[in-house]
Amino acid sequence: MYLPEPEIDRLVNSLSRGKTVLLPSDTIWGISCDAFNSESVKEVIRLKRSAPDKKFILLVSSLEMLKSCIGDIHPRVQTLLNFYAKPTSCIYPAADTLPKHLVAPEGTVGIRWVREGVILDIIEKFGRPIVSTSANFTGEPFPGSFDDISLGIKEEVDVIPELNFEDQSKKMGQPSVIISYDEDGELIFLRT
Repeated sequence: MYLPEPEIDRLVNSLSRGKTVLLPSDTIWGISCDAFNSESVKEVIRLKRSAPDKKFILLVSSLEMLKSCIGDIHPRVQTLLNFYAKPTSCIYPAADTLPKHLVAPEGTVGIRWVREGVILDIIEKFGRPIVSTSANFTGEPFPGSFDDISLGIKEEVDVIPELNFEDQSKKMGQPSVIISYDEDGELIFLRT
């Protein structure tokens, strides 16, 4: 999917102003916002009709941005992320500096290092992590394309990218692989 630079700028500006934005991620369509804006994250929770304490995956555009959220990364996990072909979200121990609204009760945070697509351009230009969660109401199926996103989501999200007809019906991928790891770096696949 291609978005012209002015449209990317409009979406980045919307994130900066605390808006909820419908975005094509590297996997499926998602609802995103500035991860560090707790009010925006609450709005995503409300929009999705999720539990009030729901935690979402963060998307980052670089290893440096990832490390800013977690501190050090286990070498085995970094190797996997460098060479595994599928988009992979990992559950990490959260850095002490990460805002509480992003951290699960067990002190973890889910993060995906994005490697391609318009979402990478958006995060790089935005300069910090964004929240991403599937563009569906809690309990409903993941949308396979923009056309599959429910009208309710489209009406409630603040900003929708301007797309051509071909991009609206284009099928996206599957949700990311989700992994975690133990203190020895042994990987645990939670969703493949």
